[in-house]
Amino acid sequence: MRAALVGIDFGAGDFNASVEELALLARSAGAEPITTITAKRSSPDAAYFVGSGKADEIGLACVDQNIEIVIFNHALSPAQQRNLEKRLNIRVLDRTSLILDIFAQRAKSHEGKLQVELAQLQHLATRLIRGWTHLERQKGGIGLRGPGETQLETDRRLIGERVKALRARLAKLRKQHETQRRSRGRSHTFSVSLVGYTNAGKSTLFNALTKAGVYVANQLFATLDTTSRRVYLGEEVGNVVMSDTVGFVRELPHQLVAAFRATLEETIHADLLLHVVDGASPVRMEQIEQVNLVLKEIGADHIPQILVWNKIDAAGLEPAVERDEAGKIARVFISAHTGAGLDMLRDAVVEAARAAPARSHFFEEQDDAEPEDAPDGDDADDAQGADDAADADDAHEQDAQPAETLTSTNVGPR
Repeated sequence: MRAALVGIDFGAGDFNASVEELALLARSAGAEPITTITAKRSSPDAAYFVGSGKADEIGLACVDQNIEIVIFNHALSPAQQRNLEKRLNIRVLDRTSLILDIFAQRAKSHEGKLQVELAQLQHLATRLIRGWTHLERQKGGIGLRGPGETQLETDRRLIGERVKALRARLAKLRKQHETQRRSRGRSHTFSVSLVGYTNAGKSTLFNALTKAGVYVANQLFATLDTTSRRVYLGEEVGNVVMSDTVGFVRELPHQLVAAFRATLEETIHADLLLHVVDGASPVRMEQIEQVNLVLKEIGADHIPQILVWNKIDAAGLEPAVERDEAGKIARVFISAHTGAGLDMLRDAVVEAARAAPARSHFFEEQDDAEPEDAPDGDDADDAQGADDAADADDAHEQDAQPAETLTSTNVGPR
């Protein structure tokens, strides 16, 4: 699909990098960027976002180059989007709709599809149009009375009912994830989540550490579903659970952050975050800031972080470890592609696990205490009851959904 990209420079941030990212997003969605139209403004136009003159310029470019869709690098209001489509006589997408479309294409698991559908419906609810104009006016008089409920009201009611059902199903999945996390907590398993900007190399690093075989591609949002694997890091720490999470992007739609809360809770409840950074990107510091903003929004900004400076082979750097003033590891330089520095990263995770308050107490008990006695009858019954309940929930979910649509979040052997 031939696309025209539109970006307006309001004087904030790296504008060129933002436009380049829009081109990557468009290609990830399956569009072919043909032309890019830019302008400078102090503030958006209320009616067309770009002003009527620039809107006419976009329209001429669309006619001359046979453009099929116009993609804005900004969030448009419903009124602005409708006004532009009427004036240009062509389909118009904003940045939020583009990202939602990419997520819809990439979602593979049952949980991922539910989350994307919820975000799409919440976005669509603000953009319903009067498609059936003959039902919109309710008149008085004999033979002139309209229907009791207009089509617009019907659409809103149906969307509201579907949103309510999706939230209920996602709440059930969150409960199942909580059961899994409690199980890991009882076994004192250290939890690590990989976070970072999209296309920073998180899935490549996850595969290098766990041999999981997660899908990897040089595109934005190549993977959406959280995948967890156990990784053995030696006798000192034993197994840790490592999770690969969805990538972040600047101006990530709030609907997605809310809808993907069940997926992002693996990040919220982690003991350590490996913040993967594209060390070869010229806007890496801005990307780090954007990721930290999303982590703050979901309530994960208090979790200890290690910056993983990835792609050092492309940046011309050497594997290294940097520590802060307190002597804690702050940054590890690696290449997930070549494997350089991965041993340093494993050692950093082991050191963090040893330093974690709960784990430190656990290690002291392991060293000093005698072997554990078998649990008494009440404890054994409680543990068995919890396991039976978890098994029953899992069995019920498997009966309700085909095997290929179940969430890909799992914990399996390395």
